[in-house]
Amino acid sequence: MKQPFAILLLAVATATALPAQAQLLPQAQQGDQSLDRIVAVVDEGVILQSELNEAVRSVQQQYASNPGQLPPMDVLRRQVLDRLILMKLQVQRADDQGVRVSDADVDQAVNAVAQQNHMTPEQLRAAVEADGNSFAAFRRQLSDQLVAQRLHDSVIRDQVSITDSEINNMLASPSYKAGEVHLAHIQISLPAGASAADIKAAQDKATQATDAIKGGMDFHAAAIRYSDGQDALDGGDLGWRRMDEIPPAFADAVGTMKPGDVTPALRGPTGFHILKLIEQRQPSRQVVQEYHARQILIRPSELLTPEQAHQKAEDLYNRIVNKHEDFAKLAKENSKDDTTANNGGDMGWFMQNDWGSNIAQHLADLKDDQVAPPFQSEAGWHILERLGTRQSDRTDELERAQARQAIGNRKAEQVYDDYLREMRSSAYVNILVPELRDPNEQQAQGAKSS
Repeated sequence: MKQPFAILLLAVATATALPAQAQLLPQAQQGDQSLDRIVAVVDEGVILQSELNEAVRSVQQQYASNPGQLPPMDVLRRQVLDRLILMKLQVQRADDQGVRVSDADVDQAVNAVAQQNHMTPEQLRAAVEADGNSFAAFRRQLSDQLVAQRLHDSVIRDQVSITDSEINNMLASPSYKAGEVHLAHIQISLPAGASAADIKAAQDKATQATDAIKGGMDFHAAAIRYSDGQDALDGGDLGWRRMDEIPPAFADAVGTMKPGDVTPALRGPTGFHILKLIEQRQPSRQVVQEYHARQILIRPSELLTPEQAHQKAEDLYNRIVNKHEDFAKLAKENSKDDTTANNGGDMGWFMQNDWGSNIAQHLADLKDDQVAPPFQSEAGWHILERLGTRQSDRTDELERAQARQAIGNRKAEQVYDDYLREMRSSAYVNILVPELRDPNEQQAQGAKSS
């Protein structure tokens, strides 16, 4: 069965490792635009009716098997338009900062999406066009997502730092031992420098959402209708998160919940949040298989051609395997790996992928005390001997690495969310079609002017 284009889009963010806010929808197809109109002006750019229509159609495709979760069409159009505006602003800001992506970058993203969907790039193109979409527009969408990712990286690079004391404090906190939770949320954002009218409008919207959920509305459907979080069109699903990744303001509430529970509207630094606990699981010990090995690395150089390097590796392999010469001695005399040569090529104990995919693959094929024939990597020619394997409890080491990542993710999410809010608040955005304007924003605007 042909895979629908909407499913292909769901793979884009995973395949290209993009942030949630970059998961947008395909741009307008090329064709007869004679009846097109501008629905929004976004700084120096515009969003066309055709772009909005195509984006809405894609969301409808994603929910084709469960259309009841979608809000009324007027609400859906406003939600989708808001995502298009946010993407347009990110692309414009990235362009101002000189952020660019090459055709080769887009080609790589296309290949990743194709692989994610078990297709060749040619089959992906055929699938996109079979659904009536422009492949050129699909490539532009991928390009915009890559640009947004690079903007995201540049924003957080200089603003997120992690200290050892922060890691120690996290590991010592009760919440760190509480495992992982699968959450969904509804976010009612406040603009930067929110007025009392803005806060009142957001609070009223949060109350509408909680009342709808209490009245029996599915949480994911409520998220699509009410949330203005970057994952609203995914039903507000946050996926699995460690308890230490949850902002401290909400961790206490989540820690007392059972699967299926929903919080009241919680006030946070960026607005109001409603959380649902879907599942939870406890942490487990991290026991991994480690390898002990040693290697000799022969690098090509100005004095040693690639062919000569290969031949030298073959000669050394023959001396080790057939002439039974001492591996450690030959490594000290010949290996060009600065980290292991002086130790007789000893690489110590390590996890399978710690030294790269080439070495990992050959380790798995070897038995203990067996030497692999010379194989090539980007570094040169390797002679590898597997000395042993063991099961090792690396829970403490991995916990520190996970804690560092959790702190980094939490800080990065907050930094970039603040960046997007400030960018949106300071941008010139004029929605020209009255029915596409958020009624809550209109209410807040009216309160300001009265």
